[in-house]
Amino acid sequence: MAPLAARLAQLIREAGPLTLAQYMTLCLHDPAEGYYATRPALGAGGDFLTAPEVSQMFGELIGVWAVSVWDAMGRPAPVRLAELGPGSGALTVDLLRAARAEPAFLAAADLWLVETSAPLRQAQAARLAGRDLSFADSLDQVPDGAPLIVIGNEFLDCFGARQFVRRDGTWLEHRVGLDGEDRFVLGLSPPPSGLEAPEDAPEGAVLEISPAQEALAEALGARIARDGGAALLIDYGRDRFAYGDTFQALAGHRKVDPLAAPGAADLTVHVDFPAVAAAARRGGARTAPITAQGLFLRRLGIETRAEALAASARRSGRADLADRIGRQLRRLVDPAEMGALFQVLAVHALAGDPPGFADPPPADDAEETP
Repeated sequence: MAPLAARLAQLIREAGPLTLAQYMTLCLHDPAEGYYATRPALGAGGDFLTAPEVSQMFGELIGVWAVSVWDAMGRPAPVRLAELGPGSGALTVDLLRAARAEPAFLAAADLWLVETSAPLRQAQAARLAGRDLSFADSLDQVPDGAPLIVIGNEFLDCFGARQFVRRDGTWLEHRVGLDGEDRFVLGLSPPPSGLEAPEDAPEGAVLEISPAQEALAEALGARIARDGGAALLIDYGRDRFAYGDTFQALAGHRKVDPLAAPGAADLTVHVDFPAVAAAARRGGARTAPITAQGLFLRRLGIETRAEALAASARRSGRADLADRIGRQLRRLVDPAEMGALFQVLAVHALAGDPPGFADPPPADDAEETP
């Protein structure tokens, strides 16, 4: 048995079965042997592929969004620009490249990367070499006293969730225990007292609740309400209440048994965006309507950007590159790919919702000249 698995097994023997949230947190964030401490692998050759690795267009449009939000804030200087869970650093690189169109924004931006993984910090620092930046373990380590713009792409999905199952008219909680051969298994235990859950749920319904996701959102909402600014949260998840088991593990771009090898795979759950939005509002901030990623990117102009990049590639005799750009666009916006699975939420303190959360007016909307 691997060292982390052995320690988890001993913990279960001593203290009893773990909640799913506890199991996820220990597997992902154990400082010695957790997934993010030892082996996070992103990109085509890793365990999973995020939107910034799909195409530069994704990060570039987030850069355009950030500059637009900064302008709507009154162009404050300084402004804290923070990415939560920056992964490979690709999104920040592309964001900053797009922001070159507004030098005043780059001059005002105080760049922070909120990252706990030592291997990922090294990769991010190398990719952003030559740029002034600071690292933080959590958002509360990013200095306050200035407005902030926060980007969180595939950040909330690794926050553990507790999972409850409706059986014989009552709710029971899924917990991770050990079978007779010391293998990790899911079992059912009574839920904590005071559980707020629907009593009209059908038999077999699975309810996921993530106090950690909600706590982060409430703290973010309070920070934005106090200091001003906006946050953009993008993740796979649901835009309305639903039952369902979304606990999964990814390794080598394949789903694997999440209980088989603790610390060796990325564990995730879908983000409950309605609950996250409600928590941010409890913190005092406003929220824009939860919007599918495909629609959000189209509203920001990704199709126009793709056409420009493809045209440039064709002029250079790179028809293969033009075709690849078309495939990247479909991957990001097609409802059968990432376009509908991923949702986008803005938490903000602006007078109106930021770009991407309402259709732009038609180009011919201006009054006709008599």
